[in-house]
Amino acid sequence: MYPPVEPDASGSLDVGDGNSLYWETCGNPSGKPALVLHGGPGSGCSPWFRRLFDPSAYRIVLFDQRNCGRSRPHASEIATDLRFNTTQHLLRDIERLRVELGVDRWLIVGGSWGSVLALVYAESHPDRVSEMVLFGVTTGRRSGDDW
Repeated sequence: MYPPVEPDASGSLDVGDGNSLYWETCGNPSGKPALVLHGGPGSGCSPWFRRLFDPSAYRIVLFDQRNCGRSRPHASEIATDLRFNTTQHLLRDIERLRVELGVDRWLIVGGSWGSVLALVYAESHPDRVSEMVLFGVTTGRRSGDDW
């Protein structure tokens, strides 16, 4: 693990349907872009993920998926409409974030649910993924959950 690093930029990205995503970047702004897809669904990005990368070599991008972490509205709010929280919505969100941050291709890191999302994103946008690192891999199938 690398030493703790703080974000150098962060913001809120309007992705439509009344949703906005929290995002942050840290490390080398000219470094290799690396996107982290957190698990859950329901958790969010944390400082721990920043420490997976050498901040002198990587531009580390973290975000909280729809209705998670610091993204709004949060799933725990009674009025939140989760009809707009589907895998297809999440794929569009990742692409909006990529464009917003001016990234051409990035390394994708996904854990647990994030590994499933990473695989689906790579299948949908193979020209935007340079490499993938997956951990806590799940297929999203009942048999995998039972295992």
